[in-house]
Amino acid sequence: MGRYNAAMHQALKPHPDSLVPMAMHVDVDVRCPRSGGLILTYVVAGPISDVRIPPAAAASRADKLWQHTCFEAFVGASPDAAYYEFNFSPSTEWAVYRFDGYRSGMRVATEIGVPPIQVQSSPDRYTLQATLDLDGLSGLPRDAAWRLGLAAVIEDSRGRMAYWALAHPPGKPDFHHSQCFAHELSSPVLP
Repeated sequence: MGRYNAAMHQALKPHPDSLVPMAMHVDVDVRCPRSGGLILTYVVAGPISDVRIPPAAAASRADKLWQHTCFEAFVGASPDAAYYEFNFSPSTEWAVYRFDGYRSGMRVATEIGVPPIQVQSSPDRYTLQATLDLDGLSGLPRDAAWRLGLAAVIEDSRGRMAYWALAHPPGKPDFHHSQCFAHELSSPVLP
């Protein structure tokens, strides 16, 4: 995160087994406005009436958000190290988990506050923006580059799920897999 205000546009790819309307695309803009800060803007372009969007709710922590339309981010320093999973629902509910390694040692990450989530919708575009303050996350070393995995689960109006990510490992969808951590953020500036 050494370059502040750097904006990076990332196109997500659907998992090969996902049923996706040909006209749908999911992109993420990543901005680092300051050391330890991250703004993620997910944009779904296509027929939004075909997407099942959870209704607005109070901005609160909730589990199993990935069972419906949900936007996700994974942040870690290396494939075998601790990492964090962030879930953002269109309802503005959210969750953050810490893992000691690949799908191991999962627990609620209590060292982060409520991430502000803003949503906008039109017939052909849905946008969710989440602002993260990563300074308090003890599992992220400040002297190493961070790897970022960006993903989305899109549920259609019939309840079918499509899984989108920067990259997909072979086999079933697995956003925790090291191949999904396909974007690197510069080493954060030390205090």
